[in-house]
Amino acid sequence: MQCVNTVTVPQGLRHRLAETVLTITGPDGAPLADTDVVVEQTRHELGIGNIGFDFVAVANGEKSNADSLFGGARPELAQALTERFFDLFNVATLPFYWRSFEPEEGHPHTERLANAARWIRAHGADVKGHPLAWHTLAPQWLLGRDPEEVERILRARITREASGFRGLVDTWDAINEVVIMPEFTAEDNAITPLAQRLGRVGIVRLAFETARAANPDAFLLLNDFNMSEKYVQLIEDCLEAGVRIDAIGLQSHMHQGYWGEERTQEVLECFSRFGLPLHFTETTLVSGHLMPPEIVDLNDYQIPHWPSTPEGEERQADEIRRHYTTLASHPAVAAITYWGFTDDGAWLGAPVGFARADGTLKPSYAALHDLVKGQWWTPPTTVRTDADGKLRLSGFRGTYRVTAADRSGEVKLDAAADQAETRVGLQ
Repeated sequence: MQCVNTVTVPQGLRHRLAETVLTITGPDGAPLADTDVVVEQTRHELGIGNIGFDFVAVANGEKSNADSLFGGARPELAQALTERFFDLFNVATLPFYWRSFEPEEGHPHTERLANAARWIRAHGADVKGHPLAWHTLAPQWLLGRDPEEVERILRARITREASGFRGLVDTWDAINEVVIMPEFTAEDNAITPLAQRLGRVGIVRLAFETARAANPDAFLLLNDFNMSEKYVQLIEDCLEAGVRIDAIGLQSHMHQGYWGEERTQEVLECFSRFGLPLHFTETTLVSGHLMPPEIVDLNDYQIPHWPSTPEGEERQADEIRRHYTTLASHPAVAAITYWGFTDDGAWLGAPVGFARADGTLKPSYAALHDLVKGQWWTPPTTVRTDADGKLRLSGFRGTYRVTAADRSGEVKLDAAADQAETRVGLQ
């Protein structure tokens, strides 16, 4: 039996592989014996994501984002980079910040985000929503309402989005940055008083149970930037209280410098103790000067111009390689989402993108592409089935296309398929 196995496995990534025996059949269900077929990987099991904010205007046919509530790159730049984006990323996060999504009570921008979600899915990527509940960017029109009314309105907002986008957006940051939520003082908002009344576990329960009731198929994350024992305690308390958390979201905005392998491993070991998938939800690495270390809140460092530099770009490419390799090497990591594709319209004006503000690609794009579509990718391979129509497929977990002549079929190489036999019907 011939085997599709042309992958040189990088050290520490064997847990990302699987092997299965495929029986290739034709339209009539009969095995295709002694037939040349092409087997090619089309998708990674590991989520390789980025924000899709840049594409909201593009998907809605808007010529400018000057008045856009969701920000992002200039539409013409985003359009020009579309192919590059989807050649690398298989998940895109869309902005559901409540203040921007529903700037006027009762008038949400549902169709604009639905158009963007459909557009992204048509390009072959999954869509994640961020976030359903958060104190920052809560609507100004909520101010002055009593906590009971705020709770009712928040539940209705979560229900509306989780149910209304079902099938388009099924993965959500259910609630964001709860560790600081009851203590938040940077701006007046109506969610912090509600968190104070319900407690951290109570408001997490509200978000998760409301979203799951609205969409039983939803995959829900608890997301935070706080990597301390306070976040560990919150997760423990929520799980002990019976809150069902599907994955733990870990932010890694490294505007002040790369964490390094040692600290990253410490974070991974700390949060993998719960046995839940880990999603690195918001990763950034700058290609210019680093934010000063004395800055406590990253939002406090906003300067007129933060340029990308040749030296910074080489550093960023090296750190991208190291960071993604470290994360992929840990079996608990299920997804890695970067927070910015271009420097144009980037958060805080920081040069964190894979593309410069003029649309040209930085070395970091090639560095990540070499990992995702090079070292971690099973290339197209022609192999001949045996007398029973069988062949052995060994490669990185993900989705594969099998083609013979003008017919093709699809198979998932995952934990369920590992060391099993799978039939692939070509149509």
